[in-house]
Amino acid sequence: MRSPHTPRRRLSLVTLLSLGSLILGTALLCWALVNIRAQSVDAAGAYRVPASRPATLAAVPATPAASPAPIAAEAATSQPVLRQPATGDRIGTLSIPVLEQKWPIIEGTGDAELKRGVGHYVKSVLPGIEDNCVLSGHRDTVFSRLGKVKIGDLLLVTTPIETYTYQVRRIRIVDKDDRTVIVPFDHAVLTLSTCYPFDYVGSAPRRYVLVADLVPNR
Repeated sequence: MRSPHTPRRRLSLVTLLSLGSLILGTALLCWALVNIRAQSVDAAGAYRVPASRPATLAAVPATPAASPAPIAAEAATSQPVLRQPATGDRIGTLSIPVLEQKWPIIEGTGDAELKRGVGHYVKSVLPGIEDNCVLSGHRDTVFSRLGKVKIGDLLLVTTPIETYTYQVRRIRIVDKDDRTVIVPFDHAVLTLSTCYPFDYVGSAPRRYVLVADLVPNR
């Protein structure tokens, strides 16, 4: 004779097995989501510079090395790789020997950057690279004596990689909205730009522009 309790026991066993499968499935799903999230964070971190090491213009070895080699030796054996600086980073120094002056070069041309020195236009190439590297400065601070620079004078840009020498080839005065200041070139060029006239009160209507070509290292 079948016990009256047998169906209930079978029902309880089926319920327990179903509940166990549900719990196990939920746990596996949670583990998978956590694992996917961790991989996403690692992948994003590969393209982000840690807060303790802000992005700067620097030579980065093409392959890992036990100890960093001197920049000069690296340049002689392989082409340095440039890490794109962040806005506000100091990327080098601009020196104008004829004026006996030098200023820090700051990435960006906003008010905050131009208060600290000469600003590098972020959409232009970095110093030493083929194309147009554009630097800007205020006419009443860093570039107050820029009008004394003549064609043939030298401009020196020092970065963590090396010092680049440019020679002034052209001096221009253009309208403030003239976009030819930032046109590309087929060789390495340094363009300095400031408001003009130098003694103008208020928003100056023009720009004073120096165009200089990179002098090859001998």
